[in-house]
Amino acid sequence: MQELYELARLIEQKNRIERKITEIIRRPALIGHVGEYIAAKVFGISLVDSASNKGFDGYFTKGNLKGKTVNIKFYTKNERLLDINPNGLPDYYLVLTGDLRSAASSRGWTRPWCISYVYLFEASALLEQLKARNVKIGIATSVAGRYWEDAEIFPSSKNSLYTLTNEQKEWLELFSLQR
Repeated sequence: MQELYELARLIEQKNRIERKITEIIRRPALIGHVGEYIAAKVFGISLVDSASNKGFDGYFTKGNLKGKTVNIKFYTKNERLLDINPNGLPDYYLVLTGDLRSAASSRGWTRPWCISYVYLFEASALLEQLKARNVKIGIATSVAGRYWEDAEIFPSSKNSLYTLTNEQKEWLELFSLQR
C-alpha cells in the first residue's frame, strides 16, 4: 500500500505543475496545447482563438510562410506517424517530436515531454505522396522515413522551406532531454 500513497503524492505534484503550466499557456496543460504555445512563441505563429478549429491551429506571421495556415502537432516520441484530416488540410504541418522510437510496446518506457526533432511538411504535397503510395490517411497515418528526413528543420536543417535562426534553435533546445 505504500506505493499507493507514493502515487497519490506524485499525482498531487503533477497537478500543481499542470496548474502552473495552465497559467502560462492559458489553456489546459495538455501536450497539444503546450506544443501549440511553444510553436507560436518560437516560430511566430498567431494561434486561432478556438482550440478546436478545423484543420489548422494558426497562421505564420512572418518570413516566407507569412499568412500560411499551420497545424501544430507535439508527439512525445517520433513514431513516424502523423494525424491527417484530408477534409481540413492546412498549408503546413509543423511537428514537434521526442526521440525516434519504433511503435513497439510502451511497457516500462516513459514518454517525456521533450523536443528532439521538428519537421515542417507542406500538407498538400505530403498528401499527394501518401495517396500515390496507397497509404491510409487519417489518425496515425504512417509516413515513410524519407519524408520525415526531408521535412526536418531541427536539429538538422534539411528542409529548404524554413531555416531556423540561432535564437530559435536555442529556444527549442530548452525542451531537449540533452540539456
